[in-house]
Amino acid sequence: MRSIGRIASWIYALAVYGFIFLPVVVLVLFSLQSTSFPIPPFTGPSLRWYEAVLSDNRLTSALANSLLVAVLSSAAAVMLGFLSAWGFARFVLPGSGLLRGLITLPLTVSYLIIGMGLLVLFNWAGVPKSLLAAGIGHVVINLPLCFAIIYSQLGDHQINIERAARDLGAPEWKVLLLITVPVMAPAIFAGFFLSMTFSWDEFVISFLLTRFETTLPVEIWNLLRSGLNPKTNAVGSLVFAVSIVLVVFFELTLLRRKSA
Repeated sequence: MRSIGRIASWIYALAVYGFIFLPVVVLVLFSLQSTSFPIPPFTGPSLRWYEAVLSDNRLTSALANSLLVAVLSSAAAVMLGFLSAWGFARFVLPGSGLLRGLITLPLTVSYLIIGMGLLVLFNWAGVPKSLLAAGIGHVVINLPLCFAIIYSQLGDHQINIERAARDLGAPEWKVLLLITVPVMAPAIFAGFFLSMTFSWDEFVISFLLTRFETTLPVEIWNLLRSGLNPKTNAVGSLVFAVSIVLVVFFELTLLRRKSA
């Protein structure tokens, strides 16, 4: 009976993972299709469409924009999330529970609602649609995530280390930069890489807040509006590959934190 249960468990696991990753496998497979139509039968393999993507100025520009927005917005979200988490963990503030809830509230709100709210706010403030506006939007959605990750790791042992440093005469800024930040580095990097993963392929906010300079997901949508384009398979495969790399970095960071 145990062997039957084990076999059934493996079949179930393979079915679940197959259901999740089969669309990605098909996407990658047809990105290597040599013909102009991404339909069976498969002909290839060929890097024709990857070469077409890299020679397309609009796509490469959108790729660079996505990387720029993802890196800068994630860095800003991590910095603000760390300072917020450190402040809540170290100081007793009136209504701190309510304030923490407000910081994490965007995690429960649709990106469409957040994007529309930011669009109205920026129009009222005279801020044009741009990569800067999209970057601010990405900070808004990633800040709660970074705050939650970092705040959950600020425990009593960090407080004891900081107290010992102060007792030895270290000023507050040295305690923060040389004690707290290195101790919290795994959580900080985890928040950064996870934010980059979400920002890298985020579409709704980027679509609402950009105009002439677009990110890669928006440019992919522009390609699909004119019909099925084989370059989208290659672009999608590249986006998936970058996302996998970021998730791997995130998992390695968590493993390093657990082993520390």
